[in-house]
Amino acid sequence: MIERRIGVVLAAAGTPLTLAGALMYVLPGPGFPILVIGLAALITGLVMTATTLRN
Repeated sequence: MIERRIGVVLAAAGTPLTLAGALMYVLPGPGFPILVIGLAALITGLVMTATTLRN
């Protein structure tokens, strides 16, 4: 159960980070590192949530 909550939190945090990174990729700012961190958090959260739902 705790893994599912961690996955949901990671997915919820990864979504705005990914969007902010995509915006900063075009606008001034460190877009690429933020985009990579956001995508990593989003994917990890989705995989953790899907794994716990499957079991």
